[in-house]
Amino acid sequence: MSRKKIYNPLSKEGVDDRSIISGNPTGLVELTKVKYQWAINIWDLMLANTWFPKEVDMTTDARDYKSLSVDEKRMYDLVLSQLIFMDSIQTNQLQDNINPFITAPEINVLVARQSFEEALHSSSYAVMVESISQNTEEIYDMWRKDPILYRKNSYIASVYDELVSNPTDEMKVLAMYAVQILEGIYFYSGFTAMYTLARAGKMLGSAQMIRFIQRDEISHLLMFQNMLNSLRKERPELFTKAVEDRAYQMFEDATKMEIEWGQHISNNKILGFTDQIIDQYIKYLCDNRLKAVQLKPLYNVQHPIKWVDKFSQFNEQKSNFFESTVSNYSKGSLSFDDF
Repeated sequence: MSRKKIYNPLSKEGVDDRSIISGNPTGLVELTKVKYQWAINIWDLMLANTWFPKEVDMTTDARDYKSLSVDEKRMYDLVLSQLIFMDSIQTNQLQDNINPFITAPEINVLVARQSFEEALHSSSYAVMVESISQNTEEIYDMWRKDPILYRKNSYIASVYDELVSNPTDEMKVLAMYAVQILEGIYFYSGFTAMYTLARAGKMLGSAQMIRFIQRDEISHLLMFQNMLNSLRKERPELFTKAVEDRAYQMFEDATKMEIEWGQHISNNKILGFTDQIIDQYIKYLCDNRLKAVQLKPLYNVQHPIKWVDKFSQFNEQKSNFFESTVSNYSKGSLSFDDF
């Protein structure tokens, strides 16, 4: 149950003996021979997709922001505030609450890379805030003042805190589900809000930044999807009815919370981003995330805004949508069908 040792010379654990959790690693990061080849595939993809926030041109966003309607500006600010806090939580909890309990070195490096990418996303949001806001503290402090955002952040943090207070193998499994939920549900009202503005020709630099960020999030989802599915094969006894019931409850709570958040930021006043669409879209995402980890869907609904998927893909951008360098477009894109 304890954290792994960072130096463990008495370990005789071989490659085939590695385990995602509760193994006995030496502490050596040895990647020439690995047990989990999917981890190396994702590692290579992450490296190929390396990008930096200052590559994105935010020049026109400062002008566009001033011309947004009151409702659009409110939505943009709330989305930024929420995304900033979410990636702040992820940057810290991956290092402090997840990686200390992962005992396969090829997965350790993945989680470390993800933590770097979450910090990079925080840097991206800082670029966005500095580009458009005359009062940066107002956006950074919104989580303190908006009760729905405060409740959402508090709930997410509380789930991770449970692992620290009770680091059983079952809790480690639930923490993996929690990461999958955060990466695959909690970000998506915010992402879609940004794409909705861009679809109307507004805040195009911000939407480009979100596309880079969302591509990273897909690789993070693939990581934890593979971790859970591999662990289910190796340690099926951990996936008890009680654990799966708790996982379903976490997915259901997240879906309700993200629907509430999406409807709160749009206030049913943003064209193409209605309460009904938000409700159906988040339920659709929840079902997809459940099926990816061999759990049954809860809602059985159809995708209501398929244009969002095309809008977010690098190989589907409109010719006049982005004006960044060609190298940005040539970096690898991926889908859930790749792994």
